[in-house]
Amino acid sequence: METTEYALIVAGGRGSRINSALPKQFLPLNGKPVLLHTLETFIRYSGKLKIILVLPRTEFEVWHSISKQFNFRYPVLLQEGGETRFQSVKNGLDKIEGEGLVAIHDGVRPLVNPDLIGASFRLAAVHGSAVASVRLKESIRETDQDNTRAVDRSHYRIIQTPQTFQLSIIKKAYQQKEDPALTDDASVAERSGHKISLFEGSYENIKITTPEDLILAEALLKSRS
Repeated sequence: METTEYALIVAGGRGSRINSALPKQFLPLNGKPVLLHTLETFIRYSGKLKIILVLPRTEFEVWHSISKQFNFRYPVLLQEGGETRFQSVKNGLDKIEGEGLVAIHDGVRPLVNPDLIGASFRLAAVHGSAVASVRLKESIRETDQDNTRAVDRSHYRIIQTPQTFQLSIIKKAYQQKEDPALTDDASVAERSGHKISLFEGSYENIKITTPEDLILAEALLKSRS
């Protein structure tokens, strides 16, 4: 029997670090909102994908307006987010019934590619989890108030999304108490006792956080066309 695949797109960010009154998921990128690029990539991966889009309630109308303006007709289930990312993901997971796999992804990572999404589902089906990550390119140092010391960067990875899980694992993990130390879905699942499997992400799969990220994303999109 075919496994049901879900995408939970979390888009509750603000534009504070990007100096914008408009939430960053709605900022224009190469002619359309950042969030639309993200959703369209997941749809290119599979037209059977069930998508849950988590947004603040106050931005539902913005999304409806964007859908109409850009003739976006793919069925998306809207879910109201919470005060934190943890709460928003939990709310989104509560919309999913039954078994399957879910890829949890930042709405402001518009340069994810379909192959990466597909790899995450295939690996999660086998290992229970599949978390995109990339190796560090630069030297890093550990610091405290008084000292710094060099550390071996080969022992570290930069974590991205999608972070894809068997639904039974991640839904159970999100029943635990929220903790600020749980910064992503992998840390939530790990705290719940599950081993996290990493796979090779992409240096292009950047998160739109600062003005420089938008410039880089624009350039990368143009290089693809």
